[in-house]
Amino acid sequence: MKFGKLPARPDAVQLKLSTYLDSSVLPDIPAEFGHEQVIPAYGMLGNDTVGDCVLAGAAHETMVWAGEAGHTVQFDTAAVESDYSAITGYDPKRPETDVGTDVQAAASYRRRIGIIDSAGQRHRVGAYVALTPGDPAQLAAAAYIFGAAGMGFQFPAYAMQEFSDQKPWDVQPGTPEISGGHYVPVVARRSGLFSVITWGRVQEMTPEFYTRYCDEALVYLSTELLTAGRSPEGFDLAALQADLKALTSN
Repeated sequence: MKFGKLPARPDAVQLKLSTYLDSSVLPDIPAEFGHEQVIPAYGMLGNDTVGDCVLAGAAHETMVWAGEAGHTVQFDTAAVESDYSAITGYDPKRPETDVGTDVQAAASYRRRIGIIDSAGQRHRVGAYVALTPGDPAQLAAAAYIFGAAGMGFQFPAYAMQEFSDQKPWDVQPGTPEISGGHYVPVVARRSGLFSVITWGRVQEMTPEFYTRYCDEALVYLSTELLTAGRSPEGFDLAALQADLKALTSN
């Protein structure tokens, strides 16, 4: 498995979710939520051979949004790697160019140009804002309201064994070796654990792991999760846009 998130740049995304989301009018966030099971197979999308995790995550987020609205969007390795190349300069013939992706640069690309699916269609987000890294309550609200949230984090080496054993990522004692930066979509919360998509499948994560290792997080406004102008949770487009108003400057 490969990683590929470049180091977080504090305040690279200047617009903060906490500025635009009024907690006093938010709905209660259910203890359990998510639509991760609407996708039968997520696919590796090249992240076993190159460090395209940020773009693979973007594709997985888009698949979930479309699935929530009852649509099917498919991505393949070639499509995801083409966007990875466009953003980072990656050349498959030159392995030394596989250097990973800046999360803010990818988010800007997704808003301006959009990621391409296997049918050649591009999928753009309307806006993106930064979450407070490591705040599980804010993460839950963002993932619930907007269908997914992107988590960038430092991957502790021991978590690869937890992934292989299909055990939740959790905090272990001591100061672990860090294998690299990684990016995953957070798409659900069940039984007190967050569900993320990585390396082609659903992986669980404790809130404590998120707090310990997250160094940047984003949420995106995508109209792809809407059916007749409403999200699966009942939020209408106007309400979503009001929550993320004035976010077209990045």
